[in-house]
Amino acid sequence: MTVASARHILVSTEEECLGLKGRIEAGEDFSDIARAHSSCPSKAQGGDLGQFGPGMMVKEFDEVVFSADVNTLQGPVKTQFGYHLLEVTSRE
Repeated sequence: MTVASARHILVSTEEECLGLKGRIEAGEDFSDIARAHSSCPSKAQGGDLGQFGPGMMVKEFDEVVFSADVNTLQGPVKTQFGYHLLEVTSRE
């Protein structure tokens, strides 16, 4: 079975998500932005979700995590929880 590790930032609006994406792309640290802005409890770990397999996350999230290139910033990804920026840190 394929497993992935990822980190994410969850916010309530697409506008905020795009703004934070711009800051990360300009060189700000993903973990620092996650700690300051994410509404997910994972923000305490800089957005790190640890390791998980297919089907353990919501469908829209899963689709990106198991198809996107590793170590590339993805998003906004809209789910029932809000808008995510995510980065796959490993997949095997």
